[in-house]
Amino acid sequence: MATFLYRVGRLAFRRRWYVALVWAAVLAAVGLGALKAPGAADEGFSMPGIESQKAFDLMEQRFPGATADGATARVVFVAPNGQKVTAADHRKAVEDTVADLADGSQVASAVNPFQAKAVSKDGTTAYATVTYKVAADDLTDASKEQLEHALEEARDTGLTVDAGGSAMADGGGAGGTAELIGVAIAAVVLLVTFGSLAAAGLPLLTALIGVGVSMATILALADALGLSTTTGTLAMMLGLAVGIDYALFVVSRYREERANGRAPQEATALAVGTAGSAVVFAGLTVVIALAGLAVVGIPMLTKMGLAAAGAVVVAVLIALTLVPAFLGFWPNAVLRRRDRRPGRTEEEAKDNGGTRWARFVLRRPLPVLILGVVGLGALALPMTSLQLGMPGDEAKPTSTTERRAYDALAEGFGPGFNGPLTVVVDAQGDDDAQAAAAAISKDIGATKGVVSVSPARFNEAGDTAVFSVVPSTAPTDEKTKDLVTAIRGERPGIESETGATYEVTGTTALNIDISEKVQSALVPYLIVVVGLAIVLLLVVFRSLLVPLKAALGFLLSVLASLGAVVVVFQEGHGAGLLGVETTGPIMSLMPIFLVGIVFGLAMDYEVFLLSRMREAYVHGETSHQAVTSGFRHSARVVVAAALIMIAVFAGFIGESDSMIKMIGFGLASAVLLDAFVVRMAIVPAVLALLGDKAWWLPKWLDRILPRVDVEGEALTRGADTPEPAPADQEAARV
Repeated sequence: MATFLYRVGRLAFRRRWYVALVWAAVLAAVGLGALKAPGAADEGFSMPGIESQKAFDLMEQRFPGATADGATARVVFVAPNGQKVTAADHRKAVEDTVADLADGSQVASAVNPFQAKAVSKDGTTAYATVTYKVAADDLTDASKEQLEHALEEARDTGLTVDAGGSAMADGGGAGGTAELIGVAIAAVVLLVTFGSLAAAGLPLLTALIGVGVSMATILALADALGLSTTTGTLAMMLGLAVGIDYALFVVSRYREERANGRAPQEATALAVGTAGSAVVFAGLTVVIALAGLAVVGIPMLTKMGLAAAGAVVVAVLIALTLVPAFLGFWPNAVLRRRDRRPGRTEEEAKDNGGTRWARFVLRRPLPVLILGVVGLGALALPMTSLQLGMPGDEAKPTSTTERRAYDALAEGFGPGFNGPLTVVVDAQGDDDAQAAAAAISKDIGATKGVVSVSPARFNEAGDTAVFSVVPSTAPTDEKTKDLVTAIRGERPGIESETGATYEVTGTTALNIDISEKVQSALVPYLIVVVGLAIVLLLVVFRSLLVPLKAALGFLLSVLASLGAVVVVFQEGHGAGLLGVETTGPIMSLMPIFLVGIVFGLAMDYEVFLLSRMREAYVHGETSHQAVTSGFRHSARVVVAAALIMIAVFAGFIGESDSMIKMIGFGLASAVLLDAFVVRMAIVPAVLALLGDKAWWLPKWLDRILPRVDVEGEALTRGADTPEPAPADQEAARV
């Protein structure tokens, strides 16, 4: 591996113009494809294998066209204090607004609340449902402006008017502010780390090129593969973070080789052969973790994982080809001024912060290990009260009209009104479908926790009925989950009495089913991903204990980060500092996101840090000396890489979308804990306690495992005293 990558780096340096032109052509091609590609079709959210999805599919089959995924808006009217919305003047204002809403070219229907009996018992609140002919993503600006204009005119009459529903969505996805914040902080970290504008700018430039290629490819293939804006958000997050980090490690190793007296071309080739090997295996662990999301069985999650894995692959290729090509263009610009003088060697910088920290841990490994494990364990404790769900309008800021509409409906009609259950009765084999549906409706209506049941609506064939059930509790309340379980638990008895069957669906039931599926898939996912990564690390480090230690350290950091998410987003401690106005259940997919993404990133630091220790150990240093050498060469760069990751992820905390905010906080917390507590403290402490046993591998296993030479032993033997080639001498003058 190291020898092959050495040749790749050397070739990219010598043929830098060709490499740069190839990447420019790729970027232009995918960019043009993205501009010409049609927008992604809104296929909606699907979750095969759960009852809610089966019920929805049955509705699609038995009620063709009736469940089309058209956008909806629920407009809520609240009368001033002490007044009723049924008063003549308020009623006229509501009816005029509904008439205005129905006049849109994309509007299918707008239901008058007084005709639909959509008025609260106390007469203070009413709502009108507006249904559109097209999906939310296809609404024109004119349709959205018409909706906003109608709301403003209604407010001028003295009514409090707000609206929720898919028609109010702003398109989702992260905006440009988050990325700009992350890039700005990354630039500062790189400048401090390298002390050179060129060295700081090169990783940023190559990372942005990689993200451009990845995002343009996603947009170009969005329609064909059914990708969405959310899919690109994850790819952008990871592509930017790992793109900067991977280039950072190659540039750092290049500067080190130049400090050891290597000529530019040889230093570039050695940097790609050694640090590039670590980049390849670190990238592989991230790809394994992301591609492993397919194990969960959620199509949207699978697409997000594969798209992000593609962005990581692009980042690896950029680091192995475009970075050495740019080093060929500016071989001296990436060095500090004092490092450009002849005769500068690494011996001048034997001691640095990394070596001092390593010696501190090596002198007292047991206290450091205990403190690190206990601290992470304490942070992980809140995870025992983790509640999963899918945040909706209730999680949005009170400044949004969607949140105000949600609160008004809850106050006027009850908390369960925002999350009604939909029951689909399949009476295809029953002689009297109407009687069966009536019996099922009556039994469900008598269930404790049910406020009301709507009249059943039958399809044209008369063999399928649909009715709504309004719970007494909010959609994210644990009692609502118990109610869904109770209704489904009554099914065998009702089926035996009526001969018909039924299934429960709706947004609330769907969220409950998603949470249960994610929880059941978490352990198999962990086994697959961690198992494959352990095998990969076993090949890289040729050690039994190092991969196991890496996996256990990851579990500590991910559990601690989940605990931090629970503390802020569920329990509300410090939520106001992050702009979180409403706490509640944690997003159902959050544990899977953290496990998948953070595992890959954690293995990044493991590979980069341990590869230098392994390299020193293979070259004859003792186990303790190898730890010190690894920290001397890698600690500063690993810290910089972690800070960049944290900056990129933390930038997304400022987004208004609660899901993106939560993901950004969780990932930033996980990287912080994994890099600075696990990799920088627990790892050297464990290696100090294990000594030479850390690198032990049974002889029979040593013979079986392939040799990848990630530490570059073959390169070191063949390049101890390199002579500058003519191309090197020419490049050195640049």
